[in-house]
Amino acid sequence: MQLVLDLHNLLRWAILLFGVWTVINGLTGVLSKRIFTPKDSRINLLFMIGCDLQLLLGLILYFSNGWWDKMKGGMGEVMKNSYDRFFTVEHSLMMIIAWVLVHIGRSAVNRAGTDAAKHKKMLLFAGLALLIILAAIPWPFRTEIARPWFRGF
Repeated sequence: MQLVLDLHNLLRWAILLFGVWTVINGLTGVLSKRIFTPKDSRINLLFMIGCDLQLLLGLILYFSNGWWDKMKGGMGEVMKNSYDRFFTVEHSLMMIIAWVLVHIGRSAVNRAGTDAAKHKKMLLFAGLALLIILAAIPWPFRTEIARPWFRGF
């Protein structure tokens, strides 16, 4: 399980990179009114693929590291402990919401008619997903739930 946890931590950085890249790409597309190219679509796709892989690793960790068992054991105790609450409920739920936004956004971009609409939808959905992801990461400066910048190194 340590390998899965290390991969989950490392993949976070790729997702943040592709998420920021997607948002910047959407913003520059909106501001410059440029055409939506296959490169724009690929960047969005890489963000989505990264989120898909991260969700898979996260689900493996969730069900194998005892978080699911804690939740089944009684939500009252889980909700009293901020560390358990974060990883059992908050982190998981927020990341799933972000994953859904990335997928809805990708679909909305593909269905949008104009280049301007594609860039706007990419900016909106990727931006919202990225904000949720940033809020749900257990950064080292978040004292009660802190995790290291790079686990396993």
